[in-house]
Amino acid sequence: MRFLPFFAVLFLLDLYAFQAVCVLIASWPEAEAAWLSAAYWSVPALVVVLLLAHQRGRIDWDDRRWTLLRSFLIILYLSKFLIAGGVLVDDLRRMALGIWEWARGAGPADLDRSPTLSAIALALGGIPLVTLTYGMLRNPYRYQVLRQKVRIPGLPAALEGLRIVQISDIHSGSFTRTEPLHDAIRLIDEQRPDLVFFTGDLVNNQAAEMEPYREIFAGIRAKYGVYSVLGNHDYGDYVGWPDQETKVRNFRRLVDLHRQMGWELLRNEHRVVPIGNATVGVIGVENASAHPRFHQYGDLRRAVEGLPEVDLQLLLSHDPSHWRQEVTSAFPQIALTFSGHTHGMQFGIEIPGVFKWSPIQYVYREWAGLYREGNQYLYVNRGLGFLGYPGRVGILPEITVVELVGS
Repeated sequence: MRFLPFFAVLFLLDLYAFQAVCVLIASWPEAEAAWLSAAYWSVPALVVVLLLAHQRGRIDWDDRRWTLLRSFLIILYLSKFLIAGGVLVDDLRRMALGIWEWARGAGPADLDRSPTLSAIALALGGIPLVTLTYGMLRNPYRYQVLRQKVRIPGLPAALEGLRIVQISDIHSGSFTRTEPLHDAIRLIDEQRPDLVFFTGDLVNNQAAEMEPYREIFAGIRAKYGVYSVLGNHDYGDYVGWPDQETKVRNFRRLVDLHRQMGWELLRNEHRVVPIGNATVGVIGVENASAHPRFHQYGDLRRAVEGLPEVDLQLLLSHDPSHWRQEVTSAFPQIALTFSGHTHGMQFGIEIPGVFKWSPIQYVYREWAGLYREGNQYLYVNRGLGFLGYPGRVGILPEITVVELVGS
């Protein structure tokens, strides 16, 4: 009974959007029209059956299947919502026309639904249905290797051509498959990295999410080490823990996972990495953001405290808004900052080197790729994993290869 209001709302949305389908099939042969109508109504009927069976323990599906089902359900009804919006526009047109004809004393107006508006409504609904379904089935593990040369003035010869691989936002709690992750590790290894940086959000909420994939990601190797920082999801702040001690234990477990994978986790601290006859200062801050809705754990001043003079300073900071908030204004000696966090919203349009757009750009000024302010650079990784929507449209999961070159 508690699902009844939910089903009622979905049924009304189904029924209203179906009006556009009725206009479409009005001129079809009876058999084809019946088949399309049956196909339309079979989907919500199947959803009801599956939800009720799951509620009663009749279906024992794994998390992957339920994630895909829930996501498809959201996509489907988003599409129907857009169709219903088109039908509403047509109904408002019909109502306005009827009132106009009545006011001028004319005869009965033609108040039939518009085939053109119905077709437009169905086309609008089809766009998210096709693109988001494709992005969910095809793109969540379609890793792209993006290469970026960064020109550093006065770069020592020993650091010329230094190859840094960056990954970010693994979000292991969202994975629905394991096999493709081996491809990601293979791609990273093929880049023969000197350094590997991971810039936060190992999990969605709990350390246990990463346990099934710990051995896979432990396979990441780099000549001079793998360094990591924490992201906003790694602290367990979005979980209703039974008590503070449970939250603390979870966080300790997550920190230990970095150690078990062979990653050097930097928590407002730095490491000096000798490379040939040069030295690199790798600095890592905990989550710091210009957006007040996020907890602030980062302390960049503490992170650089005691850092000796080095030839190059590199910063790992999960949230790219931290760059303009503090790095460019108070730490001009940091040549290059690596961030993630935005995922490119997992949705957008990109033509490499020509054009890129995503709704996330209205929230974050720097949201994907390389940015420069004076002699300082920021690279924002689009993320290896996904969160919420288990797919990507236009913004693919990224493995970044940054190569340093002198001026």
